[in-house]
Amino acid sequence: MLEGISSEAFILGCSAIGAGLAAIAGIGPGIGQGYAAGKAAEGVGRQPEAQGDIIRTMILGQAVAETTGIYGLVIAIILLFVRPLLGAL
Repeated sequence: MLEGISSEAFILGCSAIGAGLAAIAGIGPGIGQGYAAGKAAEGVGRQPEAQGDIIRTMILGQAVAETTGIYGLVIAIILLFVRPLLGAL
């Protein structure tokens, strides 16, 4: 089944698949941040006097959630452009 494929082409293909999966990791933080912003807006609507605390907590949570997307992007870029797995040949 893999007789016509060189080992270098196989590794590059697997790297591209891994980079695509790593890029998909950006979907989760986007959904989570949108949900958190919506709930923060609801909380501010219910208790306007607590706006500072709500916004501060929301921004801290969004910063932590965004790191997941950034890590996924960095891994995808490394797999596509640095090609670390080719050194194993």
